[in-house]
Amino acid sequence: MDIPMNIRRTTTTTLALLLPLALAACAGGDRTPSSEPAAPMPPPASNDTAGPGPGSHMLGGQEWHLAAATDADGQRIDALFPSAERPLTLEFKDRRVSVSGGCNRIGGSYEVDAQGRLQVGRLTSTMMACDEALMRADKAIGDLLAQPLLPRIEETAPPRLKLESADGGSSTWVGEATAETRYGGPGETVFLEVAPQRVACNHPLIPDHQCLQVREIRYGDNGVKQSPPGEWQPLYGEIEGFEFVAGERKVLRLKKFTREPAPADASSIAYVLDMVVESEIVPAQ
Repeated sequence: MDIPMNIRRTTTTTLALLLPLALAACAGGDRTPSSEPAAPMPPPASNDTAGPGPGSHMLGGQEWHLAAATDADGQRIDALFPSAERPLTLEFKDRRVSVSGGCNRIGGSYEVDAQGRLQVGRLTSTMMACDEALMRADKAIGDLLAQPLLPRIEETAPPRLKLESADGGSSTWVGEATAETRYGGPGETVFLEVAPQRVACNHPLIPDHQCLQVREIRYGDNGVKQSPPGEWQPLYGEIEGFEFVAGERKVLRLKKFTREPAPADASSIAYVLDMVVESEIVPAQ
């Protein structure tokens, strides 16, 4: 449920992780939140185009993490850096740009005009309430993307994206290959429930290993959760992007990828976090 950013926030959410579940409940019944179908990954030569200059074909297929930003006077834009551990991130895919790392999920369409300038359309946002620093970051990135920007990419390792505004302001972003790029395809969308406690499991390389305990959750074509769920299973690997917290039960929407060739010391399957669908604190037994 995306809301235009220029609408005044009038609600407060005390637990951000519960928002996706609340959105699903709005539709009635026990439903999974809506999601866009996974689109086939475009070949590198036809990735979203950034504009003039070498490396413009690399705009897509990367998650761009903010490294530096200055205004027209050369002063650091502090509001764009709410957390050292979690920088603001841009991803360009299917002619849409999405923003993460602040309080809300923000996104909108974009195009590159005849002068090679990046033009972002009207942004929409979820309506969570967070710490003031994260809220300021949402506004600051919205202001940044509201103006025409000239993108230039350096084909270094990792690549770097520079966005320049007409008034002399600029921001620098460091690229990290997306899961689709790293694993060579769009992946399969699956839902796993993660138990609130790890379990002992026999790992061939790690003695006394504690595995995540997971089971598959299935949804019908109408979005209603099917029952019963799958059997509990130990997950010998980890889930990319997911931080386990003991005592919290979660349902995750994941992208499932097949590693080819499969590494000798790891599973042939890789799971990457897409979204936390449900979150619940479970009292200790």
